[in-house]
Amino acid sequence: MQFSPGDAIRFGWETFKKRPWFFIGAMVILAVANIAVGIVSGAVDTITGGSYEEPTVLGNLVSYLLGVLISMGMTAFFLASHDNPHGVDFATLWHPSPYWKFFATSVLASLAVGIGLVLLIVPGLIAMVLFMFSTFLVIDRGLGPIDALKASMEMTRGNRWPLFWFILLCLLIILVGALALGVGLLVAAPIVGIAFAYAYRLLSGYAAQVAPPDARLDI
Repeated sequence: MQFSPGDAIRFGWETFKKRPWFFIGAMVILAVANIAVGIVSGAVDTITGGSYEEPTVLGNLVSYLLGVLISMGMTAFFLASHDNPHGVDFATLWHPSPYWKFFATSVLASLAVGIGLVLLIVPGLIAMVLFMFSTFLVIDRGLGPIDALKASMEMTRGNRWPLFWFILLCLLIILVGALALGVGLLVAAPIVGIAFAYAYRLLSGYAAQVAPPDARLDI
């Protein structure tokens, strides 16, 4: 199965256009959730003798543990948005299971990418592509950490260069959204998230129909 970065982004955009205010609302909810996590972790820092500039280990741990819940909700939400854009609702953002599998998978994938980037950069970029679908596999199939990492590696086989360019393209879209006073992220984030879900579904054997290659991303 050949993957096209353009098809994925196009699908994300076309899906976003079906319910733009809904997707923007979902991003606002996620933003508020992130702010709440910051407040809670900040309170923990204060109680344990830290500060915003110098957070404590416990404060960072609380922030990460709560952040995992947000990441799980985002992953489930974007998968549902791909599969049923007209039926997905805000309740999908709450998807706390399987928490520890997701937590362990995200830690292992992050360590692989982080260590690779610190050592020689290139290994980190390779790991980023190899494990890009690991957390999707946890949410979608309930796989454990090792199985999810292995399955993600297998899924990317034969499409690793296109997936690398896809990641760079997504980062560029997010950057442009952030430069637009941050408001652009409310549009950029769902487009990229749904595009990732499209890539995952395509390479796992199922993807919704995408617009033909000569379609325009009309605004």
